[in-house]
Amino acid sequence: MIGRHLRSGPLRKPPFRYYLAARFSSLLGSSLAPIAIAFAVLDLTSSPLALGIVLASRTIPNVVLLLFGGVVADRFRRDHVLVISNTLCALTQAVAALLLFSGIATVWQIAAVEALNGAAAAFTGPALKGILPQLVDRRDLQPANALSGIARNVALVGGGSIAGIIVGFAGSAWGLGVNALTYAVAAFLLSRIRLTDVPRSGNSTIGDLKDGWREFIARQWVWVVVLAFAVVNAITVAGFATLGPVVADESFGRLGWGIISSAQAVGFLLGGVLMLRWRPRRPLAVGVAVLVIDVPVMALLGLHPVLPPLLAGFLLMGIASSIFGVAWESALQQHVPEDRLSRVASYDMVGSFVAIPIGQLIAGPLALAFGLDTVLWMGSILLFVVLLTTLAQRSVRELGQPSA
Repeated sequence: MIGRHLRSGPLRKPPFRYYLAARFSSLLGSSLAPIAIAFAVLDLTSSPLALGIVLASRTIPNVVLLLFGGVVADRFRRDHVLVISNTLCALTQAVAALLLFSGIATVWQIAAVEALNGAAAAFTGPALKGILPQLVDRRDLQPANALSGIARNVALVGGGSIAGIIVGFAGSAWGLGVNALTYAVAAFLLSRIRLTDVPRSGNSTIGDLKDGWREFIARQWVWVVVLAFAVVNAITVAGFATLGPVVADESFGRLGWGIISSAQAVGFLLGGVLMLRWRPRRPLAVGVAVLVIDVPVMALLGLHPVLPPLLAGFLLMGIASSIFGVAWESALQQHVPEDRLSRVASYDMVGSFVAIPIGQLIAGPLALAFGLDTVLWMGSILLFVVLLTTLAQRSVRELGQPSA
């Protein structure tokens, strides 16, 4: 039933198939890179400080250039933007691999190369988010986003495992070499997509940024959700990603943490499969509402960390996260004008990226000051308040599927 539905849906379009394969290849490589880079730097220096510098050297230009990436993706053909950005990412990772193979690599060389990689990648995200409505029919956007989410989650889960094998048996240089290859494959696949030329706006870069900002704030549901999820992301990164392993070490162990993380990954896939067919009348409201499952799971992690209920909770969290992700991406693509979509998406991405390091930075000091259990159950209460406040906004609750 699902297979027949997909054959008559987005997968019948060759450009979407190229997009999906390219996205999978690019994300597979992206999930390899952090592991390969981490062990490459540790092999060079054994310094956590040096590792932090290298990782930050990629993240900072990526975040700084995201808004500019949105302008470029709206101003020029998105297929061309994606081919160029993936080619540059392939070249930078190839240079990093060659430096490691040659034995002359230094921390600062790797940091400089990764800064260029992060700068190139800043143009990829907004273009990827903006190109989908150009590849599939309007009615197929939700299943297309569901398939894209499934490809993403399979790539991220598989990439981490593949990275461990490659780095463990062959070394970090080979890991970065494979990463370069995956970007090159993505660039080739994206070059098979042929879009029409985009009319130039005639505005300056600053003018285009202002237009994107006006479009962003013109729709209350957009900025409400972005603002709310900046807080949600900070809370969940602090509670689950940062403090979760600490709780596991003190209770059910590292193996248990690996098991429940795998359950969440399975949930991501199940949620994507569900959204291939399910079309709720109020998708954004449903997407926000199902995330309430995070609240009792976070409280349970702090107050009574027992493996079986956490296993079920993380599975449901994964499903809920996929439902929200598909609903959110589809809402943006269905209700934001195509020629401004990448700029609006870039503001959304900046909100998400800024929140993540905040959550990582505040988790430790708060846990030391108030205790793990207190921070987690208080975090669950704050999370509930934010989600409830978001749902209280009529623009979020009443946003429906497009009429045609």
